[in-house]
Amino acid sequence: MLKNKNYNTIVYIWLISLSILVGLIIIVGGLTRLTDSGLSITEWELFGGILPPMSPDEWVNYFKAYQKIPQYLLLNNGMTLNEFKYIFYWEYAHRLLARFIGIFFLIPFLFFIYINVFKKEIKINLTKILFLILAQGTIGWYMVKSGLVENTSVSHYRLSIHLVIAFTILSSLFWLLLNFFYRCEKKFLQFNQNQTILKILLIFIFIQIILGAFVSGLDAGQIYQTWPLMNQNYFPNDLELNNFFNFNQPSFVQFLHRNIAYIIFFLSIYLGFSIFKKKEKFLYFNFLVFFSIILAQIVLGISVLLSGVNIYFASMHQITSIFLVTAVLKLYHSSIKF
Repeated sequence: MLKNKNYNTIVYIWLISLSILVGLIIIVGGLTRLTDSGLSITEWELFGGILPPMSPDEWVNYFKAYQKIPQYLLLNNGMTLNEFKYIFYWEYAHRLLARFIGIFFLIPFLFFIYINVFKKEIKINLTKILFLILAQGTIGWYMVKSGLVENTSVSHYRLSIHLVIAFTILSSLFWLLLNFFYRCEKKFLQFNQNQTILKILLIFIFIQIILGAFVSGLDAGQIYQTWPLMNQNYFPNDLELNNFFNFNQPSFVQFLHRNIAYIIFFLSIYLGFSIFKKKEKFLYFNFLVFFSIILAQIVLGISVLLSGVNIYFASMHQITSIFLVTAVLKLYHSSIKF
């Protein structure tokens, strides 16, 4: 993968660090949403806002800007300055970490390009990741803007785009890391019939990530806090048939999120059965790790509902999704043969 083997260790540490940082910002972003902190900073501040407010006047200015948006006027009217500082610091930490990731990627990458460390293919792949990182900042602001004028929260569609790109960046980095660690150049997109079930499973997991963003953006976890039924019914009873497939309806989104989880669970069982039937021993451990995370994710998802969206359960549910994606990628990577 590298032209200059002297930089093996440095590049390896760099890729590990980037993967950890992207995982961390997904966690921080989730907590920012769970604490309703994402709209606390009402300006993009592309080149400013690196330091938090340093004086009482600066704090008052930020607070006054927040007091003009619908979230404050309709939901948080009467919030104190100290309460505002709590939500401000979550969004500030999110933005600061995003900037750090951008710099931590860009400077070493340009240095490695300058000294010609990478082969052509990895150079192209890293350039794509750089583009996604740079685009993510713009998409983040595009998301925030949707909650500044008429709505009390950000658009769940824009939130899902923001989250999927974050997971795409994480997945791309992790795939490169796996190739680097195993000294191979396996391609992610394998257009063949090998491991079809595993590929379908990957697609459903990313669909579930999108739906998870919908659930979060619409606060869909605040309704139907029962399991396995939705208030004694399989289908949500507050939706009419002619308006059932409506992604703006929290009930429908929660219903879909539940049922995609069931599909993922049964696909995972079928995949495990297939692996053990074929005696693919080289996949046993990876599958068991993946399936253990699936079980933990299901238990946490149910706990989120039954607890009334307890922030600790909700955060753990999102953190586990990071491990789930990396585990299924590791399983997929191991299944590809040269």
